[in-house]
Amino acid sequence: MKKLVINTSDAKSVINKNIYGHFSEHLGRCIYGGLYVGEGSDIPNKAGMRAAAVDALRHIRAPVLRWPGGCFADEYHWMDGIGPAGARKRMVNTHWGGVTEDNSFGTHEFMELCEQIGCEPYVNGNLGSGTVREMSEWVEYMTGDGLSPMSELRKQNGRADPWKLKYFCVGNENWGCGGNMRPEFYADQYRRYQTYLRSYGGNKIYKIACGANSFDYDWTDKVMANATRYMDAISLHYYTVPFDWRDKGSATDFGEDAYYMTLQKGLRMEELISRHLGVMDKYDQEHRVGVIVDEWGAWYNVEPGTNPGFLYQQNTMRDAVLAALTFDIFNAHADRVVMANIAQTVNVLQSVILTEGDKTILTPTYHVFDLYKEHQDATAVSHWIESDEVGAGDAKVPRLSATASIKGGTLTATITNTSATENASIDCELIGVGKALPPENICGKVLMGAINAMNDFDSPDKVTIKSLEGIEATSVGAGNCANIRFTLPACSVAAISLKL
Repeated sequence: MKKLVINTSDAKSVINKNIYGHFSEHLGRCIYGGLYVGEGSDIPNKAGMRAAAVDALRHIRAPVLRWPGGCFADEYHWMDGIGPAGARKRMVNTHWGGVTEDNSFGTHEFMELCEQIGCEPYVNGNLGSGTVREMSEWVEYMTGDGLSPMSELRKQNGRADPWKLKYFCVGNENWGCGGNMRPEFYADQYRRYQTYLRSYGGNKIYKIACGANSFDYDWTDKVMANATRYMDAISLHYYTVPFDWRDKGSATDFGEDAYYMTLQKGLRMEELISRHLGVMDKYDQEHRVGVIVDEWGAWYNVEPGTNPGFLYQQNTMRDAVLAALTFDIFNAHADRVVMANIAQTVNVLQSVILTEGDKTILTPTYHVFDLYKEHQDATAVSHWIESDEVGAGDAKVPRLSATASIKGGTLTATITNTSATENASIDCELIGVGKALPPENICGKVLMGAINAMNDFDSPDKVTIKSLEGIEATSVGAGNCANIRFTLPACSVAAISLKL
């Protein structure tokens, strides 16, 4: 029997709903054939947006969507993507597969997609190959509410009222695909470009600087040293690769060694956030600047027979467990982590949705977003876990991981059992709950399966959320604490809600 203690009286930070954000790039079939099918498609759509994908994202309360990249952002020129679709400039997507980009999905379409989902738009501007004027005019085009050239152009293209746009990042991965810049050079460029990102009318731009690649603490140090006062947040990218970048391993054909290796590497997110925050503290002692992990997730070899530049991979229970562990890390740093965006939403890397023609399926990772959605804008409360380690060889990870939060008088506890083979019986003590909870006040749901279990187009519901049976509420014990007991299956993620 393992112990989980939740102190409902020890409130921590509010968990920003944007931690459960998403990322959509012009890469492979994320946009075209994924989120966007076009108004003339036989696939059910509204204004060209795949209805099934929009409905799925609305169900998990997707709070924010990042676009147009990714590496694509620093070769994207926004004026190519406005006006009549047939007259838009075509280009070659040199980063991802060398395919022709017809720009039929542009600013208007992205904003339409966000409105349908009910999420905030997050835009990456082109610093690598774009100009200050181009970036400035894009913000004016989207948000300008007065008489100006860009607002008039927007009206000519069918949008009378300005959009609301809060989140704007100056460039993407400018240490690499965004220009191979040195951090000092990027900091100077950032200071220059952000100067011209105006806030029009009632719209206020939240300015985001391009942060580090994984363990590059020097980048964070030099950018913060030179540009802290000009930013609201700084980004961080980290991908979990089981082995190495030359051979990342299969997304579906793996054993327990690769399973535990993936989780172990995923848990390094804790080290990354803690150490980058430590660097930031030298220049931001008031903790004004937030951290945005706007690219994260598992990266494996592409599925056999698919375009290597499309980064299409399947999604298993291993990815679901990885997502849960990552959310627990973000939630534990909710005082500083203000947003995160999984890479990517549809058909790319650790996606939450897969499509094939008119078919749409939800991945195990999607269901973790569903289990965790009650944490959005809830107040985290402290918890403690008595847990040993499980693993294979040198790859060891904690058996259990959890997040607990309260919103509207309901406690939500999400708990993950990382063991590939063993169930975990848990005794959960609720400090501050001085009464026994009746059964009708307790609801449990669980996502479980073998480590390789996945949904495909022949079996779309093989891995899905089910009721967690056998939750026992015991009487109030010593210390005026309520107790519940339950068992988590091997390789599972559960959510238990308790009306207090």
